[in-house]
Amino acid sequence: MVTAAQQTASAPDAPRTFPKGFLWGSATASYQIEGAATEDGRTPSIWDTYARTPGRVRNGDTGDTATDHYHRWREDVALMAELGLGAYRFSLAWTRIQPTGRGPAVQKGLDFYRRLVDELLEKGIQPVATLYHWDLPQELEDAGGWPERATAERFAEYTALAADALGDRVKTWTTLNEPWCSAFLGYGSGVHAPGRTDPVAALRAAHHLNLAHGLAVQALRDRVRADAQCSVTLNIHHVRPLTGGDADADAARRIDALANRVFTGPMLRGAYPEDLLKDTAHLTDWSFVRDGDLEQARQPLDFLGVNYYTPTVVSQADGSGVHTSDGHGNSPYSPWPGADRVAFHQPPGETTAMGWAIDPTGLYDLLRRLSSDFPRLPLVITENGAAFDDYADPEGRVNDPARIAYVRDHLAAVHRAIVDGADVRGYFLWSLLDNFEWAHGYGKRFGAVYVDYPTGTRIPKASARWYSEVARTGVLPGA
Repeated sequence: MVTAAQQTASAPDAPRTFPKGFLWGSATASYQIEGAATEDGRTPSIWDTYARTPGRVRNGDTGDTATDHYHRWREDVALMAELGLGAYRFSLAWTRIQPTGRGPAVQKGLDFYRRLVDELLEKGIQPVATLYHWDLPQELEDAGGWPERATAERFAEYTALAADALGDRVKTWTTLNEPWCSAFLGYGSGVHAPGRTDPVAALRAAHHLNLAHGLAVQALRDRVRADAQCSVTLNIHHVRPLTGGDADADAARRIDALANRVFTGPMLRGAYPEDLLKDTAHLTDWSFVRDGDLEQARQPLDFLGVNYYTPTVVSQADGSGVHTSDGHGNSPYSPWPGADRVAFHQPPGETTAMGWAIDPTGLYDLLRRLSSDFPRLPLVITENGAAFDDYADPEGRVNDPARIAYVRDHLAAVHRAIVDGADVRGYFLWSLLDNFEWAHGYGKRFGAVYVDYPTGTRIPKASARWYSEVARTGVLPGA
């Protein structure tokens, strides 16, 4: 018997109806939008320091003001309500809550998030709080940062402060956002804060992020409401070999271990993959992994957050690895420890303003793989979106048909994966607002809402109106 959903899925131009209860939202990150970098006790994070270092960020941009969400949060929540979003994924700024990474919380920082969450709930929008989106307190970095075990312990203490303050309001929690970027871009290639370039430090950071995640889940379970959900968000790389040969297949295996299984292994299976340990044995003996760490890292989760933008294509390289085509920024240092003989290739097809190939089949394949590898773990798309060269026309309108096409095609891939058995529970568009795009500064616009940076004026783009209708109805229109 062919179901209605299967009939719909087989007709590319037909509308697609998502399951009842599917969660529609949008996402942001604290350093990218909040601004107010020195207000109410907030102290520098590693991104404040990195952005203020000459040559690190395009045009010398910083997040000092960003989109001024710290002062315009009520306006931004009203926009979410106007767009009919069911959920809002935001991150807490560690240094706004606990400025030195140690000691008691600053109540003014907690009050900001209390007000934000209360306003979201009043508007019928589910708050989804991410505890860490890359803004480590600078004082903790000065003490060694994520390569040091103590940072994981401090993270658990900070988690407890946040949970005690917001656990009665927030039902959905995410421990870490994209720990791969924190470890390997922050400590390997240096294209993200704190800008260090040590492959062993990157591997140590990855382990302590795994440990921090497990400790944070335990702290949350002890403090938040009984029906709360705990998760982690990973930027799982969909890795494809350039050819069907054995050498390229082995290159894909190496990158899959470094990009994906270095986190899914400890967090979801309680062990590091043996091939990862073997591939990196010439760099480290992994003695920083202590007895009990992997049991701590593996904690029951209510869902896995998945961030996807573009696939990764690799081959075996004859000489030193060519990592500048991996989509993660240019650096003479590699973010791929132990993968010196792997080359990265630009996938075919159209690209976004980031130079990332537009390929929704990668999202479908990724969801099917995760469903096969972890069949009892629900999935949520916690980030998906695209940057394009948006501008406001003389009438103050922002038309972005390329973004509509990107989101439509990726949502079609999600729907197809659901029809084929993937347990996907929600989708968060990245991002709600144009914002500070890390090392790219304000030069790349991912937002559904256009921000005129000199004035702070918000203008919903055509894609925001389009996505609003999808979120309200749960129906993806045909092409």
